Formats: sequence, C-alpha cells, structure tokens
Amino acid sequence: MFPPFDYFTYLRVRDRKRKERANRFASLPPAYHAAYTAFDKDIINKPIQELVQDVQKTVVSPVDVLRTYGKVAVKAHDRTNCVTELLLPEAESWAQSEINLKGPLAGLPISLKDSIQVKGFDISLGYTRLAEKPYKEDGPLVRLLKDAGAVPYAKTALPITLLSFESANSLWGHCLNPHVPAYSPGGSTGGEGALLAMGGRIGIGSDVAGSVRVPAAWSGIYSLRCSTGRWPKAGINTSMAGQEGVPSVFSPMARTLNDLTYFTKSIIGMQPWKYDYSIHPITWREDQESEVKGRKLRIGLMSTDGVVPPTPAIARAVSTTVAALTAAGHTVSEISPPPTADPFTCLNLASQLINSDGCRTFNSHRYTGEPSDPGAAQLTRIANLPSFLRYLYYLYIRYIRRDSKWATVIGSLSHKSGVEQWKLVAKRESARATWHAWWDAEPQQYDFILCPVNATPALPHKAMRDAVSSCGYTFLWNFLDYSAGVIPVSHVDPAKDSLPAPYKKVLKGLGANNAIAKGAWMHYDAAKMAGLPTAIQVVGRRWSEEKVLGCMAVVEMALDEYKDPKTGEGGRYQMLEID
Repeated sequence: MFPPFDYFTYLRVRDRKRKERANRFASLPPAYHAAYTAFDKDIINKPIQELVQDVQKTVVSPVDVLRTYGKVAVKAHDRTNCVTELLLPEAESWAQSEINLKGPLAGLPISLKDSIQVKGFDISLGYTRLAEKPYKEDGPLVRLLKDAGAVPYAKTALPITLLSFESANSLWGHCLNPHVPAYSPGGSTGGEGALLAMGGRIGIGSDVAGSVRVPAAWSGIYSLRCSTGRWPKAGINTSMAGQEGVPSVFSPMARTLNDLTYFTKSIIGMQPWKYDYSIHPITWREDQESEVKGRKLRIGLMSTDGVVPPTPAIARAVSTTVAALTAAGHTVSEISPPPTADPFTCLNLASQLINSDGCRTFNSHRYTGEPSDPGAAQLTRIANLPSFLRYLYYLYIRYIRRDSKWATVIGSLSHKSGVEQWKLVAKRESARATWHAWWDAEPQQYDFILCPVNATPALPHKAMRDAVSSCGYTFLWNFLDYSAGVIPVSHVDPAKDSLPAPYKKVLKGLGANNAIAKGAWMHYDAAKMAGLPTAIQVVGRRWSEEKVLGCMAVVEMALDEYKDPKTGEGGRYQMLEID
C-alpha cells in the first residue's frame, strides 16, 4: 500500500480491532459482569502465596480464581481502557489444561504488557501496521509463566513508540488513571499500572527509561526495575528492535510489596536461563534480601536530579519517607553524585544512545497519517532537522533563551554514525565505572539510594509534548543498569502541596530555569491532582534485586509505623477500594 492510501488501511484496521475487543468483552458470560462477591474480595486480597497453596490443595480451583480476575479486568477496563487484548475465554482452557498446578504461581492470573507474545493474539504495540498478525505459539516468557502455574488473562495498554509516560495510541485510545481519569496512569506500561491498581494481582512490563516505575508511581502500585540479564525478555517485541545503547528490560509489577517479592522470587526460582539465552544463571539469594531487615541502614538521598526539582507533592513524599526512616533509626544523608557522571550528563548521554538512529525505527511502523506520541514526535522533529538548522536552534536556546541544559540535549539529538555510536557506548561504560567506584568509596557505601520516581505526580493526557525529557530520576538508573523499586507513599493534598507562587517563579528560585523542568512543572496543579498517588524510588546496585526488595520492606515498615510528631497523623498510602 502506498501513501497516502495506507491511511485508510490504518482507519479500517483500527475500527476492526476496537470492534473485536468490544465484542470479546460483550460476549463474556454474565458472571464476569456481575458485582464482586465476598469470595471475589477474599481472592483479591489474599496474599498470593496463600492463594497458591489453596489452589494446590484444591481448596479453590484455578478457573474460579481466573473468573474473579476476569471481573477485575472488566471493571478496570470500563473505568480506564487498560486492556488491549482480552485473553478470556482462552485463559479458562489454559487454566484447565496447560498450566502446572505444582508450580510456584499455581492458578495465579497474570496480566501482561501488550508487547509480550501469547499464542492466538497480536503484538500490536499500539501500531495498526502490526495488528491482525496473531502469533501461533507462546513466546518463551509465557511458556515459563505457564510452567510456573500462572494463567495469562489480559494484555494491557502502552503508548505508540513505547517512549512516553503516557499510555495512548490511535489503535486503542487513551488509558486513564484509575484515581483521576483526566490524568495518565503512566507509561509505557500504563495499562498494567491501571489494572493492578484496580485489583489486578501481578503483571509484567518493560522499562527503558522508567516504564515500569513511573506507571507504578502514578497509579499507586509497586514495581521493580531489574538489571539486564535477570528477568526474561525472549518472546517479546519492541518498537526499537536492536537498540542496545540503553537496553530495555522486562520486570515485575504487583499490587502489594508481598506479591512483588513472591512473584520475583518465583520467576527466578524457575531458572529462566533455561528459557532465555540472555539470562544470567543467578539463583535467588535469600541472604541479600534478609540481611538488611535486621540492622540500621545507611541511605543516600538524591532529593533532586539537578534538572527538574521535585514538585511539592513529590518533595513531601520524599521528606515523609526520610522522616520515617530517621525515626526508625536509619541514617539518611544527601549524596554528592560523581561530578564527571552527574545525573544530567548521564541523561544527555542516555538520550543520544536511545535515539541514535535519529528516531527512524519507532516511526517506521506507522502508517501514513497514523498519529504518534506528542513527545516522540517532538524528538523526531529535532532529530531530523538539517544539521545547520539544529545548530542555529541550539545557539538560540543556549544564548538567547540562556537554557544550557535543553540546548545541550537538542544540540546532540541526531542520527549517529557507527563511529559516533561506539564513542557514546564508551562514554556510557566510563560513567558506569565512575559510579561503581563512587559507591564503593567512603563516605558513600550506601545500602541504597532514595530518590523521587518522577518530579511530578501523574500528568494530564497529552502532556508529554512538554514533559518528554523529564525522566532523569528513572532514566539515570537504566543508563547505569541498577536495580530500582517503587513504593507508594501518599496522595496529593491540595492544601499541603500547592505552589507558593507561579511555577516559573518557583523554578527560578530553585535555580532550575530550563525547558525540561518547565515542561513538567507547567502541568502541576495540586487542586486538580488531588488524590493522585505519590511515591518514592529505592535504588540498589547492579543485579541486586533481592537486596532492593529487602530495602523496600524496610522502607515500607518505617512508613507504616511513622507518626508525624506535629500532628500525630500517619498518612500512609491507601490502595483503591475494591467495590
């Protein structure tokens, strides 16, 4: 099909896929559309290790468990548009004939980011060009899940390009935040965030710049960004196949920390290196998880990335966590990142690496006229400017607007030759070595680093046009390949979290008068954001998933026990009610 005629193909495929999805939901038996029963609520709230035991002891059948989570999917999708491919009723057949009821996840329904290969279904990635091409077999990751006893029951929303903290595309539409629908649930694994917040159990997403952590923070759940080679990624598609400058990793997400830990331990216990050649044969190290729980910890605080200061709601979440940890007897001190590999330097290098093809690959999947993500479209326009125009733009931003940070980013955003790519990778490795030596040296030697997940709570739909580069708090750890987890802390309070002055004046006072910061802060409104979750990030070193989960448990315990000395209030995060 030749442009512009393939535009009509895009429209036809979009309409067929949406109709197919609507019909699958409508054709479910009436029980899936019924209200939650006491049995359903017990299933949803029971720790998953107990639920697995009940399935294995035949106290409850895997099909009954699946039907409860089918109700969750129906209700969550009605509210948030979070499901792309509904895997029911096929999942009922898998629950009876294909799953291993002796496995560590026996009978547990699991939701999956749209990019994961499941037999009989597409991997569209939000592109109509990739739709209507169902796979004939399960990918290695899904085979592992079924061997562990899990039952895939839904594939979930993501943004076209997969380079956005929004989860919207022209094929499926916008996924909505379950707390405040006018806002994004995060991206690029936003569908998972929305579904899990509304009662889903466990899920899997991908993360190249924060794509499991931002949805966790913005939707109010838990996630763990694994280091490369720790979590399987075979049998999964991406919008940028071959991009390894900052590798995408697949990682777990869950509604509770208990579920996240059990799920992660179960998958690694399945010896994923037998399913996926890229996995390191590192068994679960129980001692790393448990050794941090019985002692006082040394914690580094990165209160700002030096590019986008945290907005008041996020600053309050961080300060509350610091106060809770300090009250529990732990030591928290502000870090001084290595000056030759500071967060902005790493952000700039990571941005060049991930877009080193000049944004060509993720755009190649679109039909003519098929809308892109607004942030990705902005990056594309800059990357494809003729070099002399990009240089003039750089000069204007640097010397007329006096914005050195944004000028640096746009000045280097272009298609890279092989030689240029190699040099960038060498700089990446140098930065990783610098941080490795820095963490080992005194006075650092931290058990973990505490920092925001993002400078803002969830942003409104289409805000990525302005906030596309406001990702330093997560992208830094992808660039360094560190393990990092997310814990919800509280909610936006319109009284406590309002801006004391117009955002430009506040930013100027904070010394952050740059376009990257302005693009995020311009959408901050504590009154409109009231009730949105706030969260913090726990960062460990490379391949330290067990220790990070252990540290997350320490942080959560401190938050649960903390009372504000002035008000006596705890203010701990409350999950969405299951009703």
